[in-house]
Amino acid sequence: MHQKIEVEVNMHCEKCRTDVLKSVTKLSGIDQVSVDLEKQMLVVVGDDVDPVSVVERVKKTGKRAKIITVGPSKKPDPPVSPICESIISGYPYPVCTDVYPVAVVYPQPCDYETGGCVIQ
Repeated sequence: MHQKIEVEVNMHCEKCRTDVLKSVTKLSGIDQVSVDLEKQMLVVVGDDVDPVSVVERVKKTGKRAKIITVGPSKKPDPPVSPICESIISGYPYPVCTDVYPVAVVYPQPCDYETGGCVIQ
């Protein structure tokens, strides 16, 4: 289960921040870790991450930690490639898949006598 854990950590300097980051990143199943030194907040996002394990890791650094929230994390939308974006903006229907961009091509009628295409 993908979840977001917010922990309040007593941090005052950059060394505190670094120590907390190093200790927490050793846990398995973590996708993202961020620390806000001003708010004294640690945010851990991952699959099957135990909030108690996160707090125990932080406490091993000598810091006080308190769980604020634990809940499901919204997975970010996959980025749209520039190719897909230009196709989508020029065509009113979805023409791009998650894996391969798909281009919609309309054949132009060709004038075979002159050898060129007629642009309408």
